[in-house]
Amino acid sequence: MSRVAVVGAGLAGLAAGVTLERAGCEVHLLERSRLLGGKATSFSVDGVEVDSGQHVHLACCTDYRDFAESLGMGDRLFMQERFEALVLRRGRPPARLRAGRLPAPLHLAGSFARYHALGWRARLQVARALLAARRPARPDETMAGWLRRRGQGDQAISGFWEPFCVPALNAPLDDVAAEAALFVIRTAFLEDAGAARFGFSTVPLARLAEAAAAVLSEVRLRTPVVGLLGTPQAVEGVRLEDGTSLAADAVALAVPPQRLARILGDGDAYAVPGLDAFRMQPIVDVHLWYPPRPLGFDFAALLDSPVQWVFAKGPGYLCCSLSAASATVSLSEAELVDLADAEVRAVLPALQGERRLRGAALRDPEATFTPSCGLRRPGARTSAPNLALAGAWTDTGWPATMESAVRSGRAAARVLLDVMRIPAGAPAESAAAPAPELAAQVA
Repeated sequence: MSRVAVVGAGLAGLAAGVTLERAGCEVHLLERSRLLGGKATSFSVDGVEVDSGQHVHLACCTDYRDFAESLGMGDRLFMQERFEALVLRRGRPPARLRAGRLPAPLHLAGSFARYHALGWRARLQVARALLAARRPARPDETMAGWLRRRGQGDQAISGFWEPFCVPALNAPLDDVAAEAALFVIRTAFLEDAGAARFGFSTVPLARLAEAAAAVLSEVRLRTPVVGLLGTPQAVEGVRLEDGTSLAADAVALAVPPQRLARILGDGDAYAVPGLDAFRMQPIVDVHLWYPPRPLGFDFAALLDSPVQWVFAKGPGYLCCSLSAASATVSLSEAELVDLADAEVRAVLPALQGERRLRGAALRDPEATFTPSCGLRRPGARTSAPNLALAGAWTDTGWPATMESAVRSGRAAARVLLDVMRIPAGAPAESAAAPAPELAAQVA
């Protein structure tokens, strides 16, 4: 049985590990933190288990959904029957975008004609740009530049393009490559009428990570990896921070680019150049609790607000998501809670006069990378055939999402299985049995 070391217990590492273990490998998962799940984990805040961010998936996130299904967690994923988004703005009645029964892209035509968050001129601007979005963008053009070239006014940008592109890419439109943003628009709105349906986990995301980790032979938390054994042509295992090492027939590194650079030492030697070109963007999530009562929606976009989306997690419990949050990430927790509270009260009449019971703010200063013009994202392969890379930031074709993470992990696993001449679909005898080491490590 081939031994594989997987470094990083985010979704990318977990997806790689599960694929390898189920193909018959002995997988040893090494994670430097005390938590499973990486960017998609959960922990306790004031006695309530919350996710590290409001991680939404779409119906087009097929690998992520399949991964959850393969772990017996498919029934824990909520999915809209058809795409519908509530759009809120101060001083204006709520607006909605809702998919009709026509095929894409006509499925939004009827709803868009009544989308009063935009005036008629802005609606026509967006419609024309959506038709143009099917064609490739210029390689050196930002999304903001593309929108200007396509005649999009301020209202069209703030009322349509920003609510759907900025959270998906977690970056301002003048920082991202137009082609990266147009991929989001094409995939969600132009190819399949059901692709943009929103979904989310109905249980803390840590449950998904735990289900994946239970498949593996060994899980070691609080175990930083600081280097590799062997050479850039053939790795032999990993070096740990405590001075010990773990020998392995193959290694998958599922870590962010800056940490990968430290582990490799010389990215060029491993045919992984340009790691210092990745610029990271912050995300802030604010959790707000009010007296329990139905608020009448599952999730909504907020226009002209630092809070892009708000999610109703339960009666009186809201999670506010602030993407591309460089202007707010340095605020204190109290300031962030007050800011989010003021924003949702301004657009949700049901909260008028309600007392805020408590609030909590979570920050991730380096949540995702910026898909800027000219950025080269590495693939899974390196100079060493038995060393593969994974991570939502690698070249999956997707922005830094849970879908990209799972795709990258599976791609890395396929690279290593091919080198070890193991069929990717081969079953592992121990795949259904929880790893006995897991309980001890998590405890």
